[in-house]
Amino acid sequence: MMVSWTSSTPCGSALLCDSTAKGKPDIELVDMTSRFRTIDDVTEVTTKPIIFDGDTGGLTEHFVYTVRTLEKMGVSAIIIEDKTGLKKNSLFGNDVVQTQDSIENFSAKIAAGKKAQLTDDFMIIARIESLILERGMEDALNRARAFVAAGADGIMIHSRKKSPDEILEFCDKFRAEDSKTPIVVVPSSFNSITENELAAHGVNIVIYANQLTRSAFPAMQQTAEDILRYHRAQEVDSRLMPIKDIITLIDEI
Repeated sequence: MMVSWTSSTPCGSALLCDSTAKGKPDIELVDMTSRFRTIDDVTEVTTKPIIFDGDTGGLTEHFVYTVRTLEKMGVSAIIIEDKTGLKKNSLFGNDVVQTQDSIENFSAKIAAGKKAQLTDDFMIIARIESLILERGMEDALNRARAFVAAGADGIMIHSRKKSPDEILEFCDKFRAEDSKTPIVVVPSSFNSITENELAAHGVNIVIYANQLTRSAFPAMQQTAEDILRYHRAQEVDSRLMPIKDIITLIDEI
């Protein structure tokens, strides 16, 4: 089954979008307490499943409490990436210093998170950064095997290349030895490929991580600039959703 997610909607919680909305850099500066409040707001208005962007997951000793809290709040899954230190956006790749966690340490974090769960419903998805950091296909596959063995409920594989070729190669090779573990991809860079094409290579979940946020900001910027230019709002009216339509977006109990 193929599932599509957009992280700016109630079915996803991406830290890049959350940080940007709060005017903070994407370096795990928005703390978990603030992010949990956002999840509370979301769960008040939707029953859709939520996948939580957990970045590195933090210290293992802290991660187990994050798992418990998210599980209690009704979140469906958390994705954590196999990096350590100050978080940097993956699409920077090797242009900034990024340290990949050891297989042993990250596997231990996954195992600790699974042990902390109270039910079997919550999912921990391991995000592998080997292709981002140009560590090679075999490193990515070795990590996938180890993380599944440690208890990961899914594998997310990421790439910053424009072509989807290395993502498809990973999926094909992983599927040849594991037909069940869900594969998650985020086609931010390799955005020419369709969901059906990804599904044909064994992908189960496609996350559109930031497109809604990235489309909203240019629109808001242009509107603000036009209001400042003309000293009135008439010129922007044709681009605005009517207030009556905005109001109908919110259901009354």
